[in-house]
Amino acid sequence: MSTDGTPSTSAPAKIGNVQYPVGDVPAAVSFYEDVFSLTTLFVDGDRYAALDAGGAKLALAGKEEKLVEVPSASFKVADIDRALELAVAAGGETVLGPVDGPHERRAVARDPWGNLFIVYQPL
Repeated sequence: MSTDGTPSTSAPAKIGNVQYPVGDVPAAVSFYEDVFSLTTLFVDGDRYAALDAGGAKLALAGKEEKLVEVPSASFKVADIDRALELAVAAGGETVLGPVDGPHERRAVARDPWGNLFIVYQPL
């Protein structure tokens, strides 16, 4: 529910991934495969990789793809503009975007406690 009592979206948002900014995507993929036996789902060169972390995804964002400097949850939503509107109405703030990326429309926001999060909507 939103702060005005109306439903926030047509479907609940879900965490699409937790994004870690990394300096070397291939090395980070090897690290998380070797240390935690995670399965690599997708690699886009030095830009981005997604690994299966047992029901959640770990996203490794290289310099070109990095939206934030700290690990952050990424929420997949049906309507990014509405999600940002609700976040701001509830005391959060939009930090970046929304902007169109190679695969999705995305934005960075901050909750009332200072935590960054990413919201995205498939193109």
